[in-house]
Amino acid sequence: MTGRRRPPKAYRNEAFINSRDGRALRILAEYLEPKARFERYKVDDTIVFMGSARIHPRERAEAALRKAEAGGGDLEGARMALVMSGYYEAARALAFRLTQWSKALDPQERRFVVCTGGGPGIMEAASRGAAEARGMNVGLTISIPSEEFENPYVTRELAFHFHYFFMRKFWFAYLAKAVIVFPGGFGTLDELFELLTLTQTRKMRKPMPIVLFGTEYWRQVVDFGALARHGTISARDLELVHRTDSVDDAHDWLVRSLTERGLEKTEPSL
Repeated sequence: MTGRRRPPKAYRNEAFINSRDGRALRILAEYLEPKARFERYKVDDTIVFMGSARIHPRERAEAALRKAEAGGGDLEGARMALVMSGYYEAARALAFRLTQWSKALDPQERRFVVCTGGGPGIMEAASRGAAEARGMNVGLTISIPSEEFENPYVTRELAFHFHYFFMRKFWFAYLAKAVIVFPGGFGTLDELFELLTLTQTRKMRKPMPIVLFGTEYWRQVVDFGALARHGTISARDLELVHRTDSVDDAHDWLVRSLTERGLEKTEPSL
């Protein structure tokens, strides 16, 4: 056997790990590796910010509008982008204030850490606000066939990169003690309705304050009242969300809800 190459151990065999037969190990890794890091950095629970990756900070939106007004682009789109940039600034301010509040709660454990999808737009805004308050924040990115984007405000030790959407969504829901949903597209709607379903069916038994930020946007995009009028949800289900346009109101409502029902550390129920 002299000179023969020794076969790799199974867990070092990339061909196997990346094969169909190795899928269960890949899925398990996307559970165990994040779990180990959350425990290492004492992250007990999170406040999740969701929203569009396409919403820009105000200064960038203003620059784009000036360019469009000078004949260099889509004027109507630039005007709407400037309006929508208000949500970026609101997410940034809200994450800043919630991080300041959470840092004062427990010097030993990290409670109610801001968590986002780790991308641009509303995700960047929330990570930025948390970083500006000198708090750690979590970024749960996903591999998709588009240009990669690095959110520079995500805490390096808590930056994750997932292959499986369902494992990423598991970590959103598993640690969350509150969710704030800003205007967004298909991905935001998908995440919102999964959380609403888990809450409505009580598959998620922990209290889950959900804020819909941007009342006019959500009124136009999802007519929850129509669902109740048609009998496809109950009128009580409309109380699963708190609607607001105010950073002050969102902050105060969330702090009150989390103080009343979220401070006790409990085992997640998913």
